[in-house]
Amino acid sequence: MFSYYLKLAFKSIKRNPILSALMVMAIALGIGASITTITVNYLMSADPIPQKSKQLFYVQVDSWDPNDAYSDNSDDVSPPPNQLTWTEATNLMAANKAFRQAAMAKSGGIIEPQDQDAKPFEASIRLTFADFFSMFDVPFIYGSGWDQQTDTKRDLVVVLSKNTNDKVFGGENSVGRNFVMAGNTFRVLGVMDDWQPVPKFYDIGNGAFDTPEEVYMPFYLKEELELPNWGNVNCWKTPEGEGFKAFLRSECINFQMWVELPSQAEQTQYLAFLDNYVAEQKSLGRFPRPLNNRLSDVMTWMETQKVVDQDAKLMMWLSLMFLLVCLLNTVGLLLAKFSGKAAEIGLRRAVGASKSELFKQHIIEAGCIGLLGGVVGLGLAALGLQGVKSLYGDFVDNLASLDASMMILALSLAIFSSVLAGLYPTWRACNIAPASQLKSQ
Repeated sequence: MFSYYLKLAFKSIKRNPILSALMVMAIALGIGASITTITVNYLMSADPIPQKSKQLFYVQVDSWDPNDAYSDNSDDVSPPPNQLTWTEATNLMAANKAFRQAAMAKSGGIIEPQDQDAKPFEASIRLTFADFFSMFDVPFIYGSGWDQQTDTKRDLVVVLSKNTNDKVFGGENSVGRNFVMAGNTFRVLGVMDDWQPVPKFYDIGNGAFDTPEEVYMPFYLKEELELPNWGNVNCWKTPEGEGFKAFLRSECINFQMWVELPSQAEQTQYLAFLDNYVAEQKSLGRFPRPLNNRLSDVMTWMETQKVVDQDAKLMMWLSLMFLLVCLLNTVGLLLAKFSGKAAEIGLRRAVGASKSELFKQHIIEAGCIGLLGGVVGLGLAALGLQGVKSLYGDFVDNLASLDASMMILALSLAIFSSVLAGLYPTWRACNIAPASQLKSQ
């Protein structure tokens, strides 16, 4: 019977194309608007590394001003700073208390391609440690990252992103080859495959939806080569002295640190280590604020830092309200459509069709209208996401795309909404008295 009712549904839709088109467009507009905003919110709040998000922890210690607590955009009344000083980053790495650990920072420099016809270009740098690649499951197409000995030896080696390798070496296997960056010659150890965690959880403060860096090199090369500070730098007191070394030894924060702690016991032990470290620093005259150390897993850290903007959430709820308005319009149109079929319904009742069979028939018709509206709505959602891209530029490139789950959600929401909108009109249609309709005919 289902296939028969489908056939009847599409015949009914064709019989009254203008009214049917109005209903399809009403649902499509609501679905297009809601799926556009739901997609953005979904991608903004997605787990970027689900296989490890409960094992990776962002490290925070409170080394801030004793008279004025650090302030960020979180709801925490007295949060610790969202980055570390050079001193904390290097000390915690030297302690080596985690299963895997990686302090990091952002920098940049000019790359001079080997091709004389190619122009030099500026590239972003991620200064980090050997564990970065295994901790974050970074894929490689050529070579690999460096080892822990390289971290301390400060060798001039790098890992390139796929895009940078394409620009500098034409996409060839560049492992073992040299190139010039920031006035120094570096040797390539590996080339990453496409890697785009969304959000870019490992450095939310410097752009949660920015593309990953183009070049990766050992952390201590920042000091060795005096590489510039990129990203957010905050200081609660002026560095003591002049020059680059004075900045590194100051209380300015510009560094991030992640640790991998697979078990609850390891998490407890590492937090205890942080408490002991701060106590030791207090004895040296540092860390004047009360003990306030944090370990935040990936999803907690994203929530704390409000990766999903409140405006985006508000837009999503407004779009769902618009979908509700569209459904109310659909209810009115279905009432008009089914009222026009009163004679047909009365005749079917008179020849023995039950209310339940008529109800199924018209609910299936409403569902078909919803399916068509969902398909058109997907097209409108795609246009809406393109509009978001054109409005905000590269910033939202990774947020403005429909994946399979969003397409399934759009069609399911459209069918469910249209069936819901069709309940009252269908109930009214099924309760038409057949005798009155036959008499009028």
